[in-house]
Amino acid sequence: MGALAAGSLLTGAASAGAAPAKGTAAEYLVFYAPGARDDALAAIKGAGGTPGAVDAKLGYVLARGAGAGFAERLGASASIVGVTADRRIGAATSLAASGASRTASTSTAAASAATTGAAASTAGADPLSSRQWDMKMIGATASGSYAKARGNKKVLVGIIDTGVDGKHPDIAPNFNRALSRNFVTDRPNDPNGKELDGPCEVKSCKDPADVDDDGHGTHVASTIGSPLNGLGVAGVAPDVSLVNIRAGTDSGFFFLKPVLDALTYAGDAGIDVVNMSFFVDPWTFNCANNPQDSRAEQLQQKGVITGVQRALDYARARGVTLITALGNGSTDLGHPTVDKESPGYPLGGERERKIDNSCVNVPAESRGVISVSALGPSGRKAWYSDYGIEQTDLSAPGGDPSDSGTSLKGNAREILAAAPEKALRRQKLIDASGKPTGPSVVRDCRNGRCAYYQYLSGTSMASPHAAGVAAILVARFGKPGKGGLALAPATVERLLYATATPTACPASGSTRYSVSEETHVCAGSRAKNGFYGHGIVSASRAATVKG
Repeated sequence: MGALAAGSLLTGAASAGAAPAKGTAAEYLVFYAPGARDDALAAIKGAGGTPGAVDAKLGYVLARGAGAGFAERLGASASIVGVTADRRIGAATSLAASGASRTASTSTAAASAATTGAAASTAGADPLSSRQWDMKMIGATASGSYAKARGNKKVLVGIIDTGVDGKHPDIAPNFNRALSRNFVTDRPNDPNGKELDGPCEVKSCKDPADVDDDGHGTHVASTIGSPLNGLGVAGVAPDVSLVNIRAGTDSGFFFLKPVLDALTYAGDAGIDVVNMSFFVDPWTFNCANNPQDSRAEQLQQKGVITGVQRALDYARARGVTLITALGNGSTDLGHPTVDKESPGYPLGGERERKIDNSCVNVPAESRGVISVSALGPSGRKAWYSDYGIEQTDLSAPGGDPSDSGTSLKGNAREILAAAPEKALRRQKLIDASGKPTGPSVVRDCRNGRCAYYQYLSGTSMASPHAAGVAAILVARFGKPGKGGLALAPATVERLLYATATPTACPASGSTRYSVSEETHVCAGSRAKNGFYGHGIVSASRAATVKG
């Protein structure tokens, strides 16, 4: 999406749009129909390609093919259901400040830049808990869920994101290094020579599994499960195990294959809950049969829809509860009409096309996922958050700098969570001495330890609240299983909805957002509507509900 008053939106910032140039060989993920592997291999050869590794779990072949017509030739076979080039195709869904890091805070004033040696934490709270209005909203406080249910180290929460800083002092006590994996090889530049991830930090260009050079994934992990340790902040479920399942690049973009690999690994490793604060595809909306798209583009979108759905189904069948950010497009996903942001790659390739509700945002509108909208501190739907009565399952605090229905100001209206020092230095958000250069970053120092925290907004910040509540439920009701505890995703989903706080649409049925000059209409009842879904997630209710 384009730059707006509060910053640019990342739900369509990068992609894998066009086919390779004529005569240029490229790698494709070729998805075949059930039982049609052999026919697909023959079709690849018949189209002039070379088949490679076969992923029998998700039903696709890695193939090399040359020429702009390779995908179309493949698509002529009844055995092929999708053909997607294995290139950069996704983006993390947090907001970004104009001219700053893509995960930097979007607002300007208010909170102090550093807290060094401040008052000690109160019983059952951490020193910066007073800044966590989000935890108060869902009852994750000393007098709420912390007193009754904090999760369990046997509960494994996977963060499919840009990585997790496993050495961060407010992440490390709960970081499961043994199970963490990185499925991404950084790319210094894109195919056109423009900088993507920048210089590789290690020779192999594949970072260790405890590194986050972007900061997005660390913020998400912190919201889910930063420990109650007398430093900084605490997460929704401060006693769970955090597992980095990295699928995003340093620059915050995602490739299809790492996403598929991450979801498959989550199912195989016994992960209980995964948080997906990203969307996949160069197309903000994936349309399988849009007549305005070329045949190659249709096949590409079918490949993403099919591949991600198969990976989600694989993980869910193995006990993984799937939670995702709804998106920052400020759009009623039940009634989309125009997509002006796609395909976002190669750069400058965007065009306007008419769309309808047959077009979907992946994974937010995929089957079997729990999609979460974002709220500001007043409880109002955040201006940027996507919505829709079919699509919104739950709501949670995600921050909104424009929310005037609260006494909080500026950055204090956003979500505060852990940030990697290295990423902040690169973004020039802290200076050479370690002092924050602005109000979007907070430093907390205790007993010779210092750690950094960042204010961010986005549906990326909302979904980890739901993931944390899901982890509490798994800890309370799960039975011994692979990896530790296990609870059927359908049961987790039922309990999440049952413990959410039902919230009605605005009295007028709509909300006017001055920052975007839009009116968003909320449809549905108090029990289920387009802004809040089944309600606002509640850690305190999850801590006391009877299974």
